[in-house]
Amino acid sequence: MIGLGASYWKEVISTLRDIIPVYDKVNRVISLGKDELYRYEGIRGNVKSGDLILDAGSGFGNMSLTTFKITADKVKIVIYDPIFEMLQSSRQRLIVDLRSSGIFEHMPFKDNTFDVVMCGYSLRDAINLEIAVSEIHRILKKNGRFLIVDLGKPDNKLIRLGVSIYLKYIIKIFAYVIARETGLKFQTLYGTFLKWPQNNTLHLLLKKRFSQVDFRTKLMGGSIIVSSIK
Repeated sequence: MIGLGASYWKEVISTLRDIIPVYDKVNRVISLGKDELYRYEGIRGNVKSGDLILDAGSGFGNMSLTTFKITADKVKIVIYDPIFEMLQSSRQRLIVDLRSSGIFEHMPFKDNTFDVVMCGYSLRDAINLEIAVSEIHRILKKNGRFLIVDLGKPDNKLIRLGVSIYLKYIIKIFAYVIARETGLKFQTLYGTFLKWPQNNTLHLLLKKRFSQVDFRTKLMGGSIIVSSIK
């Protein structure tokens, strides 16, 4: 099975609840300021006016907020996240058509519902990645688009080692400087990276389900922007 598994998923979710007050601030620094840039790049090519969009693993709604900016609010968005507290926090930041709480593996939406499903730095937290991708494929309309913006796991061993060292050690320093003891909880990011498939494996997994897959790597494979068409 590819994914966090139920036990580790619960640990990750608990940690995410703990870091809500500092999440955005620390994430901006540890992503080297690239998180927002990559969100923009992915959304520009995959979202158009009139789309019905699911922001899956929405957190505070950063992907949705960026989408509204790009489309001048001419889309409908449903935000979906397993952490109720994050959904509540999103009410202070944006107005969406619906908020729903749940996991990737059991989505409470009908077949062929959405024009776009987007996952911004969230899909690697799936309990079972293959089931999650299957569910996303199910709820997309024909020719619907699945957008992933996330960490990448480089196929090259040396580069993958470099990314591992950054996530395991360097991030800990940055996060502590910004958020003290709470920042140390971002070490969970390294755990999710270990269970995340290498870029080529993820690419092959998506190609099994989707008719077209555009897999772009950034930072030597340490970040990815993936657009798949049903």
